[in-house]
Amino acid sequence: MHRFLISAAHKSSGKTTVSIGLAAALSSDKYGQPRRTVQPFKKGPDYIDPLWLSVAAGRPCYNLDFFLSPDAELQAEFARHGHDAEVCLVEGNKGLYDGLDLHGSNSNAALARLLDLPVILVLDARGMTRGIAPLILGHQAFDRDIRIAGVILNRLGGRRHEAKLRAVIEHYTDVPVIGAVQEDAELALVERHLGLMPANETAEAERHVAAIGERIAAQVDLDRLLAISRTDVPLAPPPPQWRSVEAPVRIAVARDAAFGFYYADDLDALTAAGAQTVFFDTLHDAQLPPCDGLLIGGGFPECFLDELETNTPLRADIRRAIEAGLPTYAECGGLMYLARSIEWKGKAAAMVGVIPGDIRMHAKPVGRGYVILEPNANHPWRAAETGAGSGPAPDLASNSAAESPELHAHEFHYSSLNGLPADTRYAYAVRRGHGIDGEHDGVVLHRLLASYTHLRATSRCDWPAKFVQHVRACQIADHKEAAPCLP
Repeated sequence: MHRFLISAAHKSSGKTTVSIGLAAALSSDKYGQPRRTVQPFKKGPDYIDPLWLSVAAGRPCYNLDFFLSPDAELQAEFARHGHDAEVCLVEGNKGLYDGLDLHGSNSNAALARLLDLPVILVLDARGMTRGIAPLILGHQAFDRDIRIAGVILNRLGGRRHEAKLRAVIEHYTDVPVIGAVQEDAELALVERHLGLMPANETAEAERHVAAIGERIAAQVDLDRLLAISRTDVPLAPPPPQWRSVEAPVRIAVARDAAFGFYYADDLDALTAAGAQTVFFDTLHDAQLPPCDGLLIGGGFPECFLDELETNTPLRADIRRAIEAGLPTYAECGGLMYLARSIEWKGKAAAMVGVIPGDIRMHAKPVGRGYVILEPNANHPWRAAETGAGSGPAPDLASNSAAESPELHAHEFHYSSLNGLPADTRYAYAVRRGHGIDGEHDGVVLHRLLASYTHLRATSRCDWPAKFVQHVRACQIADHKEAAPCLP
């Protein structure tokens, strides 16, 4: 088995492109290597990078986040998804030692230590020569417990530049250079696509990934990477996760070019809780599929205003269903879609209209980063909070027993929701973050919960199980309401 973490000295060093290229190259037999099963992971909150890593590896990418999960859960999830893979590739976020606190308890280095992973540093070498040596030496000296097993030089200015850097690193350090990636206009173009366009949004995703894989395979010593990341210590799979034995409920999930921000483990958790997910396309489908509940995740609806507005039949069908009592959960882009309108770059387009407010896009983020929420009595899933209809109690890996009254989550939105009535009900008080207005998040209307916050299915927040339980509770309530009165 081979396991390693890809990090960098600072953000925007090109580590995502390198990680995607490595995942594509190692999982292919086109580059003089046997095809291997590659399990990708991404540290921290992120939807876009995991989508591209999933395309590259041919397996779902899973996120590992200290803010959302305790250490034991991170270790269990790493083993659960990686035990049957030949290569486990973890892409870090930001720099190796960057973190939220003074001690770096949630840094890439902390994750490498927790999971016992060697670190491959991707270094943006533009404009550097001799100064690259103290950069590497400083990263080694800062924490001797971290194994910096190799460096990949990125954005090189030519073969002469590469030769100088290799000589400096070989003379002053003991860290091998396992790759040297030249500045490449095509890769720069691809990188802009990666940052702007989720893999689900473009039919050219596989072409982009193939181009990255070809260039990285030609400029990184894959044999040496595999040699320094080899381990004979297997990952023991944790016990099987709890799965509901109740009759499944059908959850319609918007999944298309406009809405594609779903964590793989959240979808897994929905299935484990007893949901049968049925995907539909907001851009082309004229009506919802038959369903007991509705989920609309995040995405970039502002990029598809014309298509979403033009699909009047689906917008009308969704509004009718929600106003008739269909249990619905919407996050960020989903909240935007359910509002009356979205305004972006001087253009306004009509949306579903079930939320009595309007979305306005801004040039800078309105809410960005980690969030702490405190649910209140308005929360529509509060019956599930008490365990109503939950079936057998899940263990720690499936979660609810360890949950906190506060929810840890994240947000990233450039929009604001304006014009809500003064009597709008909210599900959450915001203790950290912005949410809708800096104090509240989670509009509650009919059986709808719509928020800017993105939840994650973890031991501290089993939102999929609670949502499924809420859908079941609504089914029971509707059945009782429809039952004829008996004498």
